[in-house]
Amino acid sequence: MILYHGSLEIVESPLIIESNRTLDFGKGFYTTTSLSQAKRWVELRIPHSKATKGFVNIYEYNPQKAKDLHLKNRRFQSPNEAWVDFVKKNRDNKDFEHGYDIIEGPVANDNVYLSFNLYETGFINKQELIKRLKAYKLVDQILFHTPKAVSLLTYKGYKEVSL
Repeated sequence: MILYHGSLEIVESPLIIESNRTLDFGKGFYTTTSLSQAKRWVELRIPHSKATKGFVNIYEYNPQKAKDLHLKNRRFQSPNEAWVDFVKKNRDNKDFEHGYDIIEGPVANDNVYLSFNLYETGFINKQELIKRLKAYKLVDQILFHTPKAVSLLTYKGYKEVSL
C-alpha cells in the first residue's frame, strides 16, 4: 500500500510528531492514501510559512506486517458515532492516550471541521453531525501512533509541491 505525507520538509525517517494543537487521532505520524489530499495540505501550509515549496513524501506500508507484530489497529470505516466520540476525546484532551498503534479513518477536512465545531459548541447534536458528515466525500488518514508502527513505513521518495 502506498501512503503519502504532506510536509514542508523531505521526511525520509518518519517520527512521532508532537503537536501544539489537538488532532483527530492524537499525536503521531499522519499519512493518507490520497496524493491530492497530501498535496492540498502542503499547499495550505506554504503561505503560512517562510517556505517557497513543500513535499509529498511517499511511503510503502504492508498492513500484514502490523498484524504479524500484533499491533493494535483501530479502523473507522465511516464518520459514525464511534468516530465522532474518538475524535472528540482527542480534541478535548491533547494528552489523551487511546492505546492503539495505528488508527485509520476519515480525515476531518474543512467542511468537517466546521460541522464538528458546530457539534462541539452545542449548535447541533451528534446525530445531525453524523448526517452532515455522510453528505461529504471524505478522504482517509492513517495515523502511526507508536515507534513500532512508524517503523513499518518504507520511504520511497517525494514529489515537490510549489504554488
